[in-house]
Amino acid sequence: MTPPPGITLTGQHRLNGSVLFDADLHLPGGRWTCLLGRSGVGKSTILRLILDLETGGQFAGGIDASDGKPLTGRIGYMAQSDLLLPWLSVLENICIGARLRGETPDLSRAKTLLERVGLSGQSAQKPNALSGGMRQRAALARTLMEDRPIVFLDEPFSALDAGTRADMQELAAEVLRTRTVLLVTHDPAEATRLADQIIVMSAKEAKIWPVPDTPALREINDPQTLDCQSRLLAHLRNATL
Repeated sequence: MTPPPGITLTGQHRLNGSVLFDADLHLPGGRWTCLLGRSGVGKSTILRLILDLETGGQFAGGIDASDGKPLTGRIGYMAQSDLLLPWLSVLENICIGARLRGETPDLSRAKTLLERVGLSGQSAQKPNALSGGMRQRAALARTLMEDRPIVFLDEPFSALDAGTRADMQELAAEVLRTRTVLLVTHDPAEATRLADQIIVMSAKEAKIWPVPDTPALREINDPQTLDCQSRLLAHLRNATL
């Protein structure tokens, strides 16, 4: 597989005439970057800008891939809401990307992913029969099914209990190990466990936060992991927009 590109975003975004953020971000190719910051600072807007989606504001700046190629069609995206189509079964939702492209979906891979997220018994059910956590796991399976070189995850584990969250973190880290990943999260423990790079965002700057020396995926109870997440939490609690 061709190595996935890095991505650079530099510029200022305004919302209703006020500066939401002024940022210079670099996402290393083939690495996990976790983006944290107070609510309303523009973390999800970063994702939407790179995806060329509507943000409700004005961006002055540039977005570039390190290989010089367009990003269109190369990014898998899991939004905060699961966006499952209510008239399709869980399995059909997992395969929707291939269907929309006129391709034959790999049903074996889809069923394997459903098993990995613990939903093999719900494959024929419609989304309204699932709990919020189940729907989020189905959305994760759909994103992994797309097998893109670049993957954006916007709070992908927020609806999950602690044990299931750890399991899904490990699954995502395994499947996306060689991808360029941008994970937006409010959870310092999650970021510390998963990130090769942590960026703490405010309106004034996007600050690189030091990660432990140990490679991701880190053990939850590793002393370096615990120290990093506690310092990161303290910083976020004292941060302002």
